[in-house]
Amino acid sequence: MMKKSACQINIDQLRMWERFYGKNLAKSSVPNCPECTAREKKKIQTKYEEEVPEEERGREELFKLFDEIDIPMKMDEKNRRHFVCKRCGLYATREEVSDIRFKLNQKERTRDDKHDDYLEWWSKSKKEKAEN
Repeated sequence: MMKKSACQINIDQLRMWERFYGKNLAKSSVPNCPECTAREKKKIQTKYEEEVPEEERGREELFKLFDEIDIPMKMDEKNRRHFVCKRCGLYATREEVSDIRFKLNQKERTRDDKHDDYLEWWSKSKKEKAEN
């Protein structure tokens, strides 16, 4: 059995953290701006859908393009807990950035989703009535 050097162990640990936290946290502790990143993702997706025929589209290719987006925020000099985006001016703490990212990544509920929920509720209540 081969022994790993200290350097190899550190590289393995870095790769593990990259997988766990994502590529940007392992390289830098400064978060990406969630709003600018979401806008760039929409632009890339529309451009990708226009240029690539539907038969040749792959999620892996699109996600590789998304991974290239890097819009780091700058730490506020006066208040070291806040970050500022140079592009859009967003001023937020790390927790607020995380909350904004979560809200932007949530799927918007459509009318069909609400209709499906109602239909599911209605069918369950009918079954319960039939059992009684």
